[in-house]
Amino acid sequence: MADRNFDRETLRELADEGNETAWDRLADLADADGDLEELSGLLDEGCMRAGFLLTRRAVAAGDLRELQRISDAGYDGAGDELERLLKTPADGRRD
Repeated sequence: MADRNFDRETLRELADEGNETAWDRLADLADADGDLEELSGLLDEGCMRAGFLLTRRAVAAGDLRELQRISDAGYDGAGDELERLLKTPADGRRD
């Protein structure tokens, strides 16, 4: 499969027209660029891929507040991760 570079403007237009694959591609590009502001904006627009990517970053950083924000924005996986982290004892052992 050939590596394709898609114009972000075209992807944005497609996403605005409801193309979820274009939304996901925009989220992947923002994640690769480390553009958390764009990822957050995509999540606010309803892009669940952005929620997944932001959740992965927040879990790695142990950022409970960010997980709550992501969950509140509509990505249920962030709430699940938040609960998992809150239930993990401080010493890291699982009961």
